[in-house]
Amino acid sequence: MSSSWIRQAMGVLAAIEDTQQEAIDEASRRAAAAIGGGGVVFTFGTGHSRIPVEEMFPRYGSYPGFLPLVELSTTFYTQVAGANGMRQAMFIENVEGLAEKILANYAPRPTDAAIVFSAGGLNAVPVELATGLRKAGVFVVAVTSMAETSAGEPRHSGGTRLCEAADLTIDLCTPLGDALCEVDGLGGPVGPSTTVAAVAVVNEIKVRTARLLTEAGHRPPVITSTRLVGSRQSEELFESAYLEHARRAAQVLRGAQ
Repeated sequence: MSSSWIRQAMGVLAAIEDTQQEAIDEASRRAAAAIGGGGVVFTFGTGHSRIPVEEMFPRYGSYPGFLPLVELSTTFYTQVAGANGMRQAMFIENVEGLAEKILANYAPRPTDAAIVFSAGGLNAVPVELATGLRKAGVFVVAVTSMAETSAGEPRHSGGTRLCEAADLTIDLCTPLGDALCEVDGLGGPVGPSTTVAAVAVVNEIKVRTARLLTEAGHRPPVITSTRLVGSRQSEELFESAYLEHARRAAQVLRGAQ
């Protein structure tokens, strides 16, 4: 391993570019079809896999159509120990039946799509959420590290991995153990890579989907910085994006139809 995390991370991104083009293209086509047809793309992740969910929407350079599902009980561990700590979050993301309760809030349709993020692809909640969405006819994309998922045992009692619960898998191309750099005398690698890999996949899908939507005449309102378009237009784009997000979310919120 190189001692340069940036150099190693660039290698991971190069591997994604070299090997995952077809899968990313298909995910983008599915996302564009769902959003262009008036639907949504559900996005979900637990633990640090919450980060690519928030990268997708909302933030500058993003647009409505991607519907983030974020459960704080599985992601909020800023205190690490104590209330809302890491131990609880890691336990909760493997509680079977939680995904069913999450999905009970929604009425997903076959015209929607979903992207489920899980670095290891072994935890129970992402697996069950992908399974539940597929049962509703939703096309599900898994974004995971195949090195990790192939080396570990599924934590779901059914023995299912996320890649097996999805219609399409995008490999993060990260190494076993996630971390990229060895430090002499330390005894283990440091510098994880799944976050930068997942964020790269997210933005590639986001850009390709935007291109497909625009080509089809469905140009989305992109949240844009005031420094690029001025404060008035930036505010208009922000409001337009959020109103459109609310409209789409209401269509899949159970009981709101």
